[in-house]
This record gives sequence, structure tokens and C-alpha cells, in this order.
Amino acid sequence: MAAVNLAAQVTGDGPPLVILHGLFGSARNWSSIARRLGDIRQVHALDLRNHGASPWAERMTYADMAEDVAAYIEGQQLAPADLLGHSMGGKAAMVLALTRPELIGRLIVVDIAPVASRGDGFSGIVQALQGVDPATAQRRTEVDQWLADAIPEAGLRAFLLQNLVSDDGHLRWRLNLDAIAANMPALTGFPDQAAARYSGPTTFLAGELSDYLRPRDEPAIHRLFPAARLLEIGQAGHWPHAEQPERFVELVRQALA
Repeated sequence: MAAVNLAAQVTGDGPPLVILHGLFGSARNWSSIARRLGDIRQVHALDLRNHGASPWAERMTYADMAEDVAAYIEGQQLAPADLLGHSMGGKAAMVLALTRPELIGRLIVVDIAPVASRGDGFSGIVQALQGVDPATAQRRTEVDQWLADAIPEAGLRAFLLQNLVSDDGHLRWRLNLDAIAANMPALTGFPDQAAARYSGPTTFLAGELSDYLRPRDEPAIHRLFPAARLLEIGQAGHWPHAEQPERFVELVRQALA
């Protein structure tokens, strides 16, 4: 399947740093971090397929997403680019580094491991979003109220509601929810990369309070990324860049130095 042309937000000046968001996210979620890193890097925050302003596609494997990012890096003549990915974007970043290492300089993976994710709260989120028709709402607060029973965490709902856009006064999701639901087994898994290695400088940043990246994952990490180091961000869960931005930026700067 052909790569899709990814939408991008570009800021700053310096060697290129490509940022890949997580599931239900977008480049816009990374605007603040991109600005903070803009003094040392030209930051390219991308919308992955079926997210943000990027095109929709039925297929959404990590190989597909890695191919999209490779096409962007090559099309913009950024190689070798440093690459930072969070959660789903971290898995896409890992697959790209393992399959096209010549495109990547440094790799930073945020709160995800190269293994199948444990548990699946994501399918419930997709079902909740599919269960509301935002076009029938007069305002965003209505959609928020409709989601409250299925998604009680106000912070998570606020994050998801960033995917509401208005077309001629009618709200709609800018997520391809049907494709995300259909590809959920691939998204929560991790493709077999038994023969692949990425030996470039690699940093894994884990949220102390998150279960997505733990010391138990180190054997899988070092098998695929022999130069990797694993660092923990205290008092942070699965979104350390939002929960502890100062410490996050400090560690990213160190990883890029």
C-alpha cells in the first residue's frame, strides 16, 4: 500500500527532529514541546495517518505508519533525522528505525516498549467515541457530557475532545474511528522484528506511574536496540511530556546532545 502524505507542523531551526504522537493524538498536542526544542532543532511534528490533518486509510499497521514517516523524511530531505515517538508513535518510530536505520540519527521512545501492550483500554475509548454523533451537538460541552459515563476521567476526555472540529457549524471527529477500531489488534501489538537491530543512540523515557514501559521490558528493548538506555520521569504517567514538561524537555535535550 502506498504511503500517505502526512501533515506536519514545523518550527525552530537546526538539525531535524521528527515527532510522532500517540493514539488519538496529533501534532498539535506537541506544539509546546516543539517550541521549547526549537532553539536546538527544526522540529517536524507529524499527524500520523487517520489522525489530525493527515489523510485517512483503511490499513494502519506499524509498517504502514513507518513507511509514511520514511516518505516524509525522504521527501523533505531530512535524513538522517532524529526521531521521537510517544506510545503508538513510539512503536512506529521503533519499526522505522529497525527497518530503515539509514534514515534515523538518534531515537527517543516515550513510555512504550517493543512488545504487545498489556490490557486494552483503547477499544473501549473507540467504542465510546463511535457511540456519540457530534454532528447532533450544539457545543463541545454536550459531547463531553455524553462521553462522561464511558470515560469518567475529565483529563482524558479533554484530550480526546481536541479531535472535535467544526465544519460549517457542525462538529465531527477528525479521527478515522472505523479504521482505528479495525486495526486495533495491530495497534496494541508489536510486529515481529526478530532479525532486526538498531544500533544507533536510543533513549527510552518511562513515566514512573505508567505500566506501559517497565524494567521487565529491558530484555526486549536491548535485544532490538543494543545501545538503548532507559530513564524514568518521576511523578508522571503515560503522558510525561504533558505531566512533567520541564523534566521531559531536559531529558530530551540530553538525549539529543
